[in-house]
Amino acid sequence: MSIYQKFCEETLDENGALQHISLHYPDHFNFAYDVVDAIAAETPEKRAMVWCNAENEEHIFTFSDVKEQSDRMANVFREAGLQKGDRVMLVLKRHYEYWFAVLALHKLGITAIPATHMLTVSDYVYRIRMAKVDAILCTPYGDTAEKLRAAVKEAGIDSRLWTVRKDIEGFRNLTKEAAAAPDTLERIPTKVTDPMLLYFTSGTTGYPKGVIHDFSYPLAHIVTAKYWQQAEDDGLHFTVAETGWAKASWGKLYGQWLVGSAVMVFDFDNFDPKQLCTVINRYGVTSFCAPPTVYRYLVRKGIPDMPSLHHASTAGEILAPEVFRKFAQRTGLELREGYGQTETTLLMANFRGMQPVEGSMGTISPLYRIDLRDKEGNPVPDGEIGEVVILPPENGRQIGVFCGYLNNEEQYSHVWRGGVYHTGDAAYRDGQGRYWFHGRFDDIIKTGGYRVGPYEVENVLMEHPAVVECSVIGVPDKLRGQAIKAFIVLGNREPSAELEKEIKDFCNARLAEYKWVRLIEFVAEMPKTISGKIRKTELRAAT
Repeated sequence: MSIYQKFCEETLDENGALQHISLHYPDHFNFAYDVVDAIAAETPEKRAMVWCNAENEEHIFTFSDVKEQSDRMANVFREAGLQKGDRVMLVLKRHYEYWFAVLALHKLGITAIPATHMLTVSDYVYRIRMAKVDAILCTPYGDTAEKLRAAVKEAGIDSRLWTVRKDIEGFRNLTKEAAAAPDTLERIPTKVTDPMLLYFTSGTTGYPKGVIHDFSYPLAHIVTAKYWQQAEDDGLHFTVAETGWAKASWGKLYGQWLVGSAVMVFDFDNFDPKQLCTVINRYGVTSFCAPPTVYRYLVRKGIPDMPSLHHASTAGEILAPEVFRKFAQRTGLELREGYGQTETTLLMANFRGMQPVEGSMGTISPLYRIDLRDKEGNPVPDGEIGEVVILPPENGRQIGVFCGYLNNEEQYSHVWRGGVYHTGDAAYRDGQGRYWFHGRFDDIIKTGGYRVGPYEVENVLMEHPAVVECSVIGVPDKLRGQAIKAFIVLGNREPSAELEKEIKDFCNARLAEYKWVRLIEFVAEMPKTISGKIRKTELRAAT
C-alpha cells in the first residue's frame, strides 16, 4: 500500500478513472515527518531520488538518506537561530540539496520561498523586501551568489546567507555545516494551517504576487501525480522544471513521493532534448512531464526509442495538435494535457482511465468543484466562453487552493469575490464535458459581435511550419470593434508580404470567418516574464 492511501479515500470506475476523492489528515500533518520520515522508517532503502547532471555526476538517494540529510540541515538552521514562522529563500536550481533543505524547513515550520537563479538583482530585492526574508540558501555557481549579496545589501534586511558545496565570501557553507550536525531531529510541532510555501507569480500583468500555501498543499498533489502524470509505485518520474517554479512542487516532490515513485532530477543549464532522452533511457524513467516546448523540440529533432516510458503529460502553454499526433505516432503514448495555477494544484486534466483529446484541458479534477461564469457571475452553457471559477466545498476547507496573497488582503478578497475563486482564465465546455482553454479572461477578443479566445487562433497558427512562436490579441477596428492581430516569431523563413499572405490563408482556411487573422506582425522575439510567459499587455501597449 502506498502511503498516500493513509490520507484519502477514493472511488474509481471500471477503467481506473478517479470518480471521487476525499482527503483526511491530522491537524498537525507535516509532509516531511508524516510522509518522508514515515517511508524512511518503514522502507529505509526505498529509492527516493535519482540525480545526475550534464557533467555525468550521479547520486541515488534513498528515503533514509533524505531523512538524514534533511535532519542535519534542520539542525544547522535551528542552531543559527531560525525558527518557526521565519522565511527562507531557496535559489538552488536543480541541485539535490533543494530537496533536503525544503524538507528541513518544513520540519522547522519555516516558510520556504523557492526562487529561480534567473532573477535580476532588482527582482530579488523586491522579493526579499516583500517577504522580509530571514535567510537565503543559494547555488554557488554562476553569478547568483553575487546578485543575492547585492540584493540583500540594497534591500536593507539582515538576512543570513548560505550556499552549498563551495566556500564563497560572505556565505556560510551549508554542506560543511550539515556534515558536522546531528543526524536526528526531534519532531517540532506544526499545524496543517501554518504557511509552508511562498511562491511569487510570474507577474504577467503587474508586480509578482506572493502566493502562500499551507501544510495541506502536498496532499492535493495526490491527484496530480497518480491520475494525471501516472507516476508509479517504485517507478521513476521525471518532470522538467527548475526548483524555483511551482511546477517543481507539482512534479518533483510531493505527489510523486506520496504515491511511492522516485523522482528523476537532471541538473542542467542549457536545454538539449537529446540529453533528456538519454537520461530517460539510461535510468529507465517510467513517467515524464514537460512543457509543450520540450515536445516541440523532440518532434523537430527526432524522437528516439524510449522503451521504459509508460506515460507522458504536459501543461503550461499551447500544444499544437501536430506535436500531439507525431509524438503519439512515434512513441505510442498519447500526451495528456493538464491545467492549473500557482495558486492551485491540478484543476483539470486528461486523466488516467479516460481517452486524452488533443488540445483539451480534459475534465475537472474530482478534488474540486469548478464552473464557468460570465462577467456578471452567471453560469455559461456548453459552447460559450466563461471564466474558470472554483466553488468552495459545501463542508470544510478547499485543499489545494492557496490561503492568501502576501501582504495583500485586498487582492485576495478580490479573487474570492462573489463567494468563488476567480482564476482569471477563460475556457469553454463541449457537449462531452471536456474543457478547452482560451487564455486569460481579460484577453478574450470581441470581434463583430463574437467572442474569440486567442488560444484557438494561436493553436492553428502553430500548425504552419514557418511559425515558431505566436501570440494573438485584439486591436481596435472601426468595422468589427476589434480585429484579430497575430505576432509571429519565424523559424527558417524571412518576413515578407508573400509569407504574411501564406500564413493568413493557411490559418483562415481552418477557422470560422469571425476568427480570421486580419493583421500579422513579424517579431524577432516575444516580450516574456522570467518564467517564459508571453506578456500580451506589452503587445497591446505597443499596438
